[in-house]
Amino acid sequence: MIANSINTNAGAMIALQNLNATNSELTTTQQRINTGKKIANAKDNGAIWSMAEMQRATSSSLNAVKDSLQRGQSTIDVALAAGDTVTDLLGKMKEKALAASDTSLNTASFKALQADFTSLRDQITKAVTNAKFNGASVVDGSTTKLAFLANETGAAFTVTSRTLSLTGIGLSTTTTFTTAAAAKTMIATIDTALQTATNKLASLGTNSVGLDMHLTFMGKLQDSLDAGVGNLVDADMAKESAKLQSLQTKQQLGVQALSIANQAPQSIMSLFRG
Repeated sequence: MIANSINTNAGAMIALQNLNATNSELTTTQQRINTGKKIANAKDNGAIWSMAEMQRATSSSLNAVKDSLQRGQSTIDVALAAGDTVTDLLGKMKEKALAASDTSLNTASFKALQADFTSLRDQITKAVTNAKFNGASVVDGSTTKLAFLANETGAAFTVTSRTLSLTGIGLSTTTTFTTAAAAKTMIATIDTALQTATNKLASLGTNSVGLDMHLTFMGKLQDSLDAGVGNLVDADMAKESAKLQSLQTKQQLGVQALSIANQAPQSIMSLFRG
């Protein structure tokens, strides 16, 4: 039983404590609604906040990995485009060599075919030399391999170079023919070069598929990490909205309860009225 006292209003103190608790919860709920997060800083929950920050940092670092892999994709795409040009040129060179092996040709026709063959040969060098992306190439023989980022720890996704220059496919800058017999022999030489080029392009194609798959995985991994962070720190807005309505009602009732408690000492005056 609470004694009637003008010095101590126990009811008001209890009402005030309850109101302060309600106001504190209301502030927390309003903050969650404003930020969309139930854990916005270390003060809210240090352990969960630290875990979320680590995962968020990992997710952010994957942007650099994706950029690197995309550069790798572009580098190989340029190389494959050059490779397509090389195989096309080799096919035309074979055609010229076959035509030049015809012993019934006159000298002028033979010379024209020889000139065409030489021009096609030189175009291979131009195509391979220009097959660069961001200054890097896997077909011009300037490097043995290129390494791209594979994960957030800096591990590498390595692409081995496949040289498609003339020497890389078994030809040279002096490869040509001077007679019909030499032209006939050249057919087999070009066939071998074409087989070498297509094998190397197939290998680059496999690397390209590997990069595509790894890039897709990195995107899914990043999405999963972001979702995981959200599960840790994001507020349930439906729940917070319902709680806000409840706390606002509770706050109003608390104010009213405090007001009633504050009026209690005045009732003591009625005890002294005659």
